[in-house]
Amino acid sequence: MRLIVAVFLVTAFAGCAATRQSERPPGPMPATTRPVYNLTGYSPAFKDGYIDGCETAKKTRFGFKNKSRFAADAQYKLGWNDGFSICGGRQ
Repeated sequence: MRLIVAVFLVTAFAGCAATRQSERPPGPMPATTRPVYNLTGYSPAFKDGYIDGCETAKKTRFGFKNKSRFAADAQYKLGWNDGFSICGGRQ
């Protein structure tokens, strides 16, 4: 009986153990690994910003804010803000 209880407890605690998700490398993700959104008709800078902002709002591993680009590129900034707002984030 003790063996059954011990096995049960070990199994229960093992199920609660945290698993480590793969760490996100610094900087923007390569284009081949980024999520795809239908943003036909928008500039590439807007698309990049939208994806980064939306993924940041959703708190996925693809979330990223390119601070230098955000400060210098109006289209990226507009896209990032739109993506962040539309996908549920608050500023």
